[in-house]
Amino acid sequence: MAVTMNDVARAAGVSLKTVSNVLNDYEFIRPATKKRVQDAIAELGYEANLTARSLRSGKTRMLGLVLSDLSAPYYAELASRLMKAASRRGYRVLVEQSDAAGEVELNALQGPFRQLTDGLLFTPLVIDADTIAARLGKKPLVLLGEHILDPRFDLVTMKNGEAAAALTAHLLAGGRRRIAVIGAHPDESAGSAGLRLNGYRKALDEAGIPFDPALIAPCDWRRDNGAAAVAGLLDSGVEFDAVFGLNDVLALGAMHELLIRGVQVPRDVAVAGFDDIDEARFASPSLTTVSPGMEEIAERSISLLIDRIEGREAEGQAAHIEAGFQLEVRESAPQVS
Repeated sequence: MAVTMNDVARAAGVSLKTVSNVLNDYEFIRPATKKRVQDAIAELGYEANLTARSLRSGKTRMLGLVLSDLSAPYYAELASRLMKAASRRGYRVLVEQSDAAGEVELNALQGPFRQLTDGLLFTPLVIDADTIAARLGKKPLVLLGEHILDPRFDLVTMKNGEAAAALTAHLLAGGRRRIAVIGAHPDESAGSAGLRLNGYRKALDEAGIPFDPALIAPCDWRRDNGAAAVAGLLDSGVEFDAVFGLNDVLALGAMHELLIRGVQVPRDVAVAGFDDIDEARFASPSLTTVSPGMEEIAERSISLLIDRIEGREAEGQAAHIEAGFQLEVRESAPQVS
């Protein structure tokens, strides 16, 4: 005979409601009471019927998260922070990797993945705003990133342009005048690469330094591409005294290539990145970078989505939130006194 919640309640000496609260991870439960319930669940071998529970309540207490590439350090670290933020609110996160495939992005909006979740955190790279609006349905959605800026959708993002300008200004303040940019995407203006390149150009303009297209190395955002881009600049004879990788893995790849070529960092060439992934602190030399408010992005996007789900955030005008940023100045591009 299957073990029921009533059996667990009797074994633990608590009410049925208390067992339900423990199963739903409600935070206002005394640790001793929670332990008694958990011990009874383990002893009796109780397995919660999540399907039946969700049918009764209309809620699964699961959030969907769709990111393009979980092997990318920034996305992996962001996913971890989102999961922790959701757990503190009594929710779990179901993760889907899209690999920038339109079919996967569409299925996340309509299909089993969407049915299993109460709301969606979504970083679309392929489908457009009208497609999302047509398939969205009634469950809440919060967009992450900057590929779609549309007043119909809640959005939590970072200050890409402002942060890139601040980092470029830091390099200029250190006496660097030939700053190479690695990771640009030709003809992109709305995405991360385009916004960060615009920030770089703004800082050059404000310093009265002409923009030189020869210093721009387009490539996808992988470590090996960062190394290859710097190798190409060195082999072509383009002179540069700093490298701005549009994300940290590009900057780390670039720094590796410089060092094996005998170019000293930062004496000969300063190097800086963007994202402040964990590895940036432990590189040798440690990497100067932008910390784009990852913790704030996680907390505010989870709070916004759950408030929408639970009706605390009234329907109406969409929220557009930009997290704050700060420069993490380290050995690869130090502060000049």
